[in-house]
Amino acid sequence: QVQLVESGGGLVQAGGSLRLSCAASGGTFSGLDRGWFRQAPGKVRDFVAAITWIGGRTNYGDSVKGRFTLSRDNAENMLYLQMNSLKPEDTAVYYCAARPAYSGRPVDSRAYNSWGQGTQVTVSS
Repeated sequence: QVQLVESGGGLVQAGGSLRLSCAASGGTFSGLDRGWFRQAPGKVRDFVAAITWIGGRTNYGDSVKGRFTLSRDNAENMLYLQMNSLKPEDTAVYYCAARPAYSGRPVDSRAYNSWGQGTQVTVSS
């Protein structure tokens, strides 16, 4: 399994922006669909966004559509999540995840078998 390392989290005011990065360590993203999930204290892990290996098709959770943008750099084995117009309800630990291409529903966290350690995003009002 590829090792995933997130970075870019932090504290930002509402309306601000952050860019999260996910690096593949000890392997590559080749053949893997990738996604971001988030988990707030006391809540379940929620789907944020995903991108397919084949075709680069993106999928976003309803709460982030129009505000977050997922992108990738296959040559550099990187995955990015640009987060704009941040809201206090976006506060959570954000996790990068990967799974073999087309192995389950992209919104289902159980379909992913590689996870990063998470990066904290805090949005103040």
